[in-house]
Amino acid sequence: MAKLFIVATPIGNLGDFSLRAIDTLKAVDVIACEDTRHSKILLDKYNINTKLIAYHKFNEKNSTEGIVKLLKSGKNVALISDAGMPIVCDPGYILIKRIIEEKLEYTVIPGANAMLCALVMSGFDTTSFAFFGFLSEKNKECNRQLREISNFKGVTAIYSSKYNINNDLNKLANILGKRRVCVVNEISKVHEKVEFLSLGEIVLEDNKPIVEEIDGKRKESYPITYIKQPIGEYVVVIDKKEEGAEDITDDECITLINNLINLGTNLNDACKQISKEVNRSKRDLYNIYLKHQNN
Repeated sequence: MAKLFIVATPIGNLGDFSLRAIDTLKAVDVIACEDTRHSKILLDKYNINTKLIAYHKFNEKNSTEGIVKLLKSGKNVALISDAGMPIVCDPGYILIKRIIEEKLEYTVIPGANAMLCALVMSGFDTTSFAFFGFLSEKNKECNRQLREISNFKGVTAIYSSKYNINNDLNKLANILGKRRVCVVNEISKVHEKVEFLSLGEIVLEDNKPIVEEIDGKRKESYPITYIKQPIGEYVVVIDKKEEGAEDITDDECITLINNLINLGTNLNDACKQISKEVNRSKRDLYNIYLKHQNN
């Protein structure tokens, strides 16, 4: 019976390509890839001349049915992405779901993955971790992701582009408060870089304040520039909150509560959630917040 091979490709250094992956791509009848022109650079380097077809987010549903027909006709097919492991923040989910429904054979040819590399490079305790992909550009969905990151007790990781990295780090700081993060850039490439930052603590002198009026009160906030000249793509690994962390001030508690309320959480649930993160009871936080509102 024909089989679908989900094949990982290098994320930067073309040398990170397994012999099994190369042999598989030479042996199959068809390779489905996001961008045929992009993939041809890698395939030409290893003298892989297999027929290419396009499989990307804009034609995923139609291409899925075409690949299913190929498999049923006895053709072996490989699925690759532009870089790394297919399906992880790349197209492929719809295809795998259909393959399972049709009871067709499939397997994975393992290889490079940016998120896993960054987790290892962070040096954080990854006994328990969660991956959230790219933060959504839609506010409602992004707020949901941020709440889930805040609620998770272990290490978390996200992807970010050079266009969004500073904005994403500011969003994380607003919901998590002070938290240690590891920002990994250009993994396996010549200019690979690992930076350890503390959310909310690095402010460049040229930052200008954002002035807001909230409930008739003037408030200034400073957007933080963490990465001066962003390039390429980033993985942000967020360390879990340290056990036995010192109590934070009332003002810091109020800020954390307001951050959750601004994300759509009601006061009661916000106090309950923050109480798990700091050495304060839910009742104490509730009273602190009400006292602040009445002043």
